[in-house]
Amino acid sequence: MHHRRPDNTRWHRQAGAGRTGTAWGSRYHCPYAGWFLRPAGGFAALDDAAWAGELDLNLYPAVRLDRALVPAMVARRSGVVVHVTSIQSRLPLPEATTAYAAAKAALSTYSKSLAREVSPHGVRVVRVSPGWIETEAAIELARRLGDESGGGMEEGRRRIMESLGGIPIGRPSSPEEVASLIAFLASDRAASITGTEHIIDGGTIPTV
Repeated sequence: MHHRRPDNTRWHRQAGAGRTGTAWGSRYHCPYAGWFLRPAGGFAALDDAAWAGELDLNLYPAVRLDRALVPAMVARRSGVVVHVTSIQSRLPLPEATTAYAAAKAALSTYSKSLAREVSPHGVRVVRVSPGWIETEAAIELARRLGDESGGGMEEGRRRIMESLGGIPIGRPSSPEEVASLIAFLASDRAASITGTEHIIDGGTIPTV
């Protein structure tokens, strides 16, 4: 699904997210949205249109896909729903991701409720919560930040990691690593896992 970007709004591709879609046919599906609004100025710069835009891109696609696909899963008593959220729901950046983070937090809460509703009917619901993922968009951002400071790509990467409070493993995750986690969670090897969130962020969110 493609979304029109308003001319008067600055949009940024979130590192680590993709466009709304489905995966593995009708049994397993993985709705996710990957654009976020970033007007400068923090919460005061976010008007109703910005808030509505974040919900349209980062909550409603999952809700609509679930409404279309989950009833058949319940009828078969078999299926897996993977919602891709974000560590921004726990660690928002006030100048950049307030509305995006709130929309992802809403997706996370919705996912918890869906899991409680459909898990007794044989349908598992899990969340994958990425941190900074080194997508093409992330590489482009790092390059731009590095060029601005004169430090090159590595300086740009360092600045991004610093803005997140650091990544203990010293690098962003790769899209392939996120895909591998999703594939595992959607497989029969994870048959007893439901209602859970799985963070993949290189240790950005402290766990101990």
